[in-house]
Amino acid sequence: MRHCINCCIQLLPDEAHTQQVSCRGGPHHSRQECPMCKGENKIVFRVDGKQMNLLAVLEVRAEGNESWSGFLRFKKGKRCSLVFGLIIMTLVMASYILSGVHQELLISSPFHYGALPSNPSLMDGENPSDTKEHHQQPSVNNISYVKDDPSIKLIINSITARIEFTTRQLPDVEDLKKQELHMFSVIPHKFLPNSKSPCWYEEFTGRNTTDPYLTNSYVLYSKRFRSTFDALRKAFWGHLSHAHGKHFRLRCLPHFYIIGQPKCGTTDLYDRLRLHPEVKFSAIKEPHWWTRKRFGIVRLRDGLRDRYPVEDYLDLFDLAAHQIHQGLQASSAKEQSKMNRIIIGEASASTMWDNNAWTFFYDNSTDGEPPFLTQDFIHAFQPDAKLIIMLRDPVERLYSDYLYFASSNKSADDFHEKVTEALQLFETCVLGYSLRACVYNNTLNNAMPVRLQVGLYAVYLLDWLTVFNKEQFLILRLEDHASNVKYTMHRVFQFLSLGTSLPDLLGGAERRVFNS
Repeated sequence: MRHCINCCIQLLPDEAHTQQVSCRGGPHHSRQECPMCKGENKIVFRVDGKQMNLLAVLEVRAEGNESWSGFLRFKKGKRCSLVFGLIIMTLVMASYILSGVHQELLISSPFHYGALPSNPSLMDGENPSDTKEHHQQPSVNNISYVKDDPSIKLIINSITARIEFTTRQLPDVEDLKKQELHMFSVIPHKFLPNSKSPCWYEEFTGRNTTDPYLTNSYVLYSKRFRSTFDALRKAFWGHLSHAHGKHFRLRCLPHFYIIGQPKCGTTDLYDRLRLHPEVKFSAIKEPHWWTRKRFGIVRLRDGLRDRYPVEDYLDLFDLAAHQIHQGLQASSAKEQSKMNRIIIGEASASTMWDNNAWTFFYDNSTDGEPPFLTQDFIHAFQPDAKLIIMLRDPVERLYSDYLYFASSNKSADDFHEKVTEALQLFETCVLGYSLRACVYNNTLNNAMPVRLQVGLYAVYLLDWLTVFNKEQFLILRLEDHASNVKYTMHRVFQFLSLGTSLPDLLGGAERRVFNS
């Protein structure tokens, strides 16, 4: 297990692949070549004598001199206009680059697999299965190995000497109730037997002039969700059930969760999976309710806001609940069967790892470890929930994460310095605390210049496996998904027991996407 933890932060060579939890993207490391470099190697980083693809070098090649004869043939006025135009264009481009808004476009990724596009159709007609592996030699211009190798090895040895994973003590249900009294009063212990998703009927006490989403925090704190809730309002009143002079609305929780990880292709998986007619997702792709919003966290640096009640989270599944309710009320057996096959999903990529809020709300810590984790509360209500995880080579994930979140001055050297600093901070933590205490240490996570902790997959996986059975997990790799999308989606459909086979499900453009 010690080797597996290390490979998750890209500290050890490839023998870690054979451990209990697969942490890397396979035994071969490859990267995309910059077309300007024409295959020349500009990357080197060595750990234990082996090359690691960690750094990228930006190189701008000068093109051959063009003949000036054509330019000189222009009249003086035209030459002046052309020169003036070139100066203006150069100033605009320089401002654009120096602003850092899109500077990531200037840094070619040193890795083979980039993030898949959020749209199911691949960008620029590129097929991940057509991407070839490239073997490259060290560049004489890259001195990171000579400069940093001894100090990095010392940090690695210090961390690995202290890594030990211990099974956490699971909390009692009564202790969970004390922390979330309102949630346990709203969500029942039993759900409707004839619905695949966990659903129940709840009395609605508002009148027909009442806005059912008037106080929803997702609407109040974000303008971009208002159009979504406008659609929910229009559909709401036609899907109430009436009995004994009372109004009832169907409430539902997700049947399955895509729980992580960030920058690992979860959006691509979400976009493809929602094409299935039996799958309905929350109105917002990533509610982040279990990990953040129920604590009143939008961004930790902005401080705490009012906590989002569980009702606000349940509102996000109303459109799916309306369809399930329609099936439950249908007169024909065929219509009932069709609607009862619907399952609800949720795809917040923070669910697996983000427990940063615990230090603000739970004071009964043991040696710096959180007493409650997100999975404890989900399991309390949904012990049979299905969980999908998409992982990626942790260094590729970290580099993609860096390009996404870094605001300016992005470069290979800057990335290298930030990772080194993060490793040093993590080393300092494990000198005095347990591995779990450091992984879930909010102060440490905020101090690290890159999100190194997100790539420590093994810790999160093992903590989830202490709560849920392994049969409830489907663990995928982005590298496998990129090379064979059709096979990955078959595995997902089988895992979720979706009735429609892939050839029958997809037609036209969608079928071509899955066959690519």
